[in-house]
Amino acid sequence: MNRRDLLRGMAMSAASAAVLGAAEAQRNVVQLGTSPRDGVSWQKAPCRFCGTGCHVQVGVRDRRIVAIQGDPLAAVNRGHLCVKGYHVGLAPYGPDRLTRPLLRRNGELVPITWDQAIDVIADRIQANPAGFGFYGSGQWTIPEGYAATKFVKGGLGTNNIDANARLCMASAVTSFIATYGVDEPASCFDDFERCDVVICWGNNPAEMHPVLFSRFIDRRSRGEQVTLIDIGTRRTRTTGYAQHYLEMKPHGDLAIALGIMHLLIREGTYDRNFVERHCAFRALQEANPTLQGEAIDFETWKRRVEEYTPERVQELSGVPAAEIRRLAGLFGNRDLRITSLWCMGMNQHTRGTAVNNLVHGVHLLSGHWGREGDGPTSLTGQPSACGTVREVGTLCHALPGGGAVANPAHRAAAERLWSLPEGRISDQIGPHTMEMFRQFGLRPEEGGNIDTIWVQVTNPGQTIPNASEYFDRSRTIPGKFLIVSDVYPTLTTRAADLVLPSAMWVEKNGMFGNSERRTQQWFKMIDPPGEARDDCWQTIAVARRLFDRGHPGMRDAEGRFLFHTTDERGREVPIWDFRRYYDVNVDERLFEEYRGFTATKHKNLAPYREYVAARGLRWPVVEKPDGTWQETRYRFVEGEDPFVPESAGFQFYHSTSNDDRAQIWFHPYEPPPEVPDTEYPFWLCTGRVLEHWHSGTMTMRIPPLRRAMPQAYLELHREDAPQLGVANGDRVRVESRRGAIELVAWIDGRGQPPRGSVFVPFFDERLRINLVTLHEYDPFSKQPDYKKCAVRLRRVGRGAAS
Repeated sequence: MNRRDLLRGMAMSAASAAVLGAAEAQRNVVQLGTSPRDGVSWQKAPCRFCGTGCHVQVGVRDRRIVAIQGDPLAAVNRGHLCVKGYHVGLAPYGPDRLTRPLLRRNGELVPITWDQAIDVIADRIQANPAGFGFYGSGQWTIPEGYAATKFVKGGLGTNNIDANARLCMASAVTSFIATYGVDEPASCFDDFERCDVVICWGNNPAEMHPVLFSRFIDRRSRGEQVTLIDIGTRRTRTTGYAQHYLEMKPHGDLAIALGIMHLLIREGTYDRNFVERHCAFRALQEANPTLQGEAIDFETWKRRVEEYTPERVQELSGVPAAEIRRLAGLFGNRDLRITSLWCMGMNQHTRGTAVNNLVHGVHLLSGHWGREGDGPTSLTGQPSACGTVREVGTLCHALPGGGAVANPAHRAAAERLWSLPEGRISDQIGPHTMEMFRQFGLRPEEGGNIDTIWVQVTNPGQTIPNASEYFDRSRTIPGKFLIVSDVYPTLTTRAADLVLPSAMWVEKNGMFGNSERRTQQWFKMIDPPGEARDDCWQTIAVARRLFDRGHPGMRDAEGRFLFHTTDERGREVPIWDFRRYYDVNVDERLFEEYRGFTATKHKNLAPYREYVAARGLRWPVVEKPDGTWQETRYRFVEGEDPFVPESAGFQFYHSTSNDDRAQIWFHPYEPPPEVPDTEYPFWLCTGRVLEHWHSGTMTMRIPPLRRAMPQAYLELHREDAPQLGVANGDRVRVESRRGAIELVAWIDGRGQPPRGSVFVPFFDERLRINLVTLHEYDPFSKQPDYKKCAVRLRRVGRGAAS
């Protein structure tokens, strides 16, 4: 089958689902295995793109993907896919795949061997282990992230590892920990079939998570009443489905949540029984505030929210007081079931931890928590930001299974599980993403302690905010060395000193973990092109080269290689030799080792074989007396969570107050760190579009998606445009205090920002909006704010239609 046939097949799959409807499309999906009629072998895999975790059936013939179908047996998507999912089979087949290692010599990237490339990395690490940083991704598979974490924390003895999930969901993490004492959502996607009300807090699921969006919106077509309230700073496709649109000022979400809680208290409609039995109250310390904060009593908490009357909230947020009363009325009615959804709007926020805490607090205070359809749900943007980054611990402060490097007991447990000498794991938290790249952009005498960064499965040259300072500057400093493992040329590979070609998606074995704690598995189905190889193998190969050179950290306490692997007869398998890498299932070996970490924080995982047989399982997964394995839909809820005892009702067993209670926080309203003024009079917000994913590395190489959305653009309000002399299609210069780019104006397009505000998507590497964005970040999560900064606009050219 040629590329044209594949495109036709993908289009027909999408069309059949859209035209025939879900039931008929599911009848057309073949079962897994090989079809005797056409020789196509069908296997399961989660989609390569977002954190929804849709399952696809991948059709392979002659070692090439020839068809994609939504998997009707998958609980997440039930046979449906979005437009990106239907075309995911084209992602490996862009014409410019990286196929050979490349080393920069005399300013040019030239081919070298894999053996030479591994030597180069080992040389850099040996020269300065403390100056080596590993930067990964929520697109790492679980075994890849686990190997990287073990290599850095257990082998090199530093915590110089972080991931791009720091840029997209770190504030959700810190808030879950501050509220419940442990990370990850307590609820699940089953809520979408039971909720009466959905509140979107600054997100656009109609485009960003369309399969999940359809799970509650499509209920209307069956005659069910589902109220959608969209709280945002611009109108989106989600707004078009909402009964109520609440347009807020940037940072207005803080005030809105405080206003709801104020009214619940003032009107006596909060859930007194739930709060008295299951909640405690907390606030930040006045001096040296910490994520844990300090306990306060209910009366103190009440006094602090008193000032957030509907009228005061209207002043701060721009949302009419009547709408604040409407929200409070809904939360005060426990006959309703309310699901709150959020994603980057609340997370990419300089007070992201605070606003996440407050929205959890609204649900806890009102008692809209722990029932089907009734609770707060944080969504993620990457396929394994949860399963890999958050659960495996590929962050500078974390250890696998929810452990922390600052906790002596957690370090000791990791050393036991990894068979390491006592004291190998450092107690010093490493540099988070923004700090790692800041140091990389400084000379040693300026505090630039990081001199080598290895990037895998992400594109910081396009995605780091204030990129001139936090990325480009490092490329001008002698001695700074950038290593990049990727599948296609990107802004990051073009700036790199060493480029390594990677295998992607079903070119390798893998496991992901989605936004509802669902761990998913797949097997390799096709071969990567040329000399491209698995990221996990790359990490293990470098570790082995260091082992062979006598690096003490690459040996465990018994002197064995850190990634020592044996076959069924106990003989060591040289998995560092790519010719032998698939002699055993390395994913299974690493996953089974990782499972040993997961019970500490009640994130228990089943054996690998259970995921082979399933379309994902939601942890904690525990073994039943009959030997089967049971997943968990709702955490901390009696009858759902196996760790909650009978008669408890609810039990927050990792409570930071050590009394099985969740924390209802007070955080005051605070304005954004940068606001428009006479010099820079417009707000800028950035984000994604339906057709493209993140920096467009894959989707811009899928012809139907690129044709549907060929370039980035500037959304501008229809009344601002004439004052600037701008018409549709004109080129406009967007400039902040950090940088500037030029884009085509789109007025009355897909989204509509309010007056004084503009929006730019970031998928187009030719139009690098992160030269413009702000680098300020949340004090606890260290997550930067991509959603609000001040810019000025100037028309620089006429469009064809002008």
